[in-house]
Amino acid sequence: MEALHKKIREEGIVLSDQVLKVDAFLNHQIDPALMKLIGDEFATLFKDSGITKIVTIEASGIAPAIMTGLNLGVPVIFARKQQSLTLTENLLSATVYSFTKKTESTVAISPRHLTSSDRVLIIDDFLANGKASQALISIIKQAGATVAGLGIVIEKSFQGGRAELDSQGYRVESLARVKSLKDGVVTFIE
Repeated sequence: MEALHKKIREEGIVLSDQVLKVDAFLNHQIDPALMKLIGDEFATLFKDSGITKIVTIEASGIAPAIMTGLNLGVPVIFARKQQSLTLTENLLSATVYSFTKKTESTVAISPRHLTSSDRVLIIDDFLANGKASQALISIIKQAGATVAGLGIVIEKSFQGGRAELDSQGYRVESLARVKSLKDGVVTFIE
């Protein structure tokens, strides 16, 4: 997806050989036109997959998930990181470790919104070590639902998340696959 590659090259900031900062357009300030293109692309990729729900984790996955849900005409559920007074029933939950924040969080979804008849598309902003994806897969399995695929905005292919998901047989579609962040330069797998 050339528009995304261009945005990453122009506005992404390489903080280290492991960390790419994209807060100018994806996970702090959001570029709505780019999110529309991302939603269009994911909808095209997964249009024949029978998707009934989209699941993401708050907060950075919400914008691309909403645009994809709008295109596919399906609801979007986000796994909440913070406990809420209104989210009290027997929650579907999993623990996820954040590589960039160096913290562990419990994420949860109400079982009222995810059922065994659902075919779920996971959308997330980044795929690195795959911990967020694995947490969402766990929650989806707890509901008895089916994981139809994963749509990733930016994949850091030099980390192990993609290989782990591939080995488990999941369909992963990444819009930008970063090969390297070496020497402060973003190199893509074309």
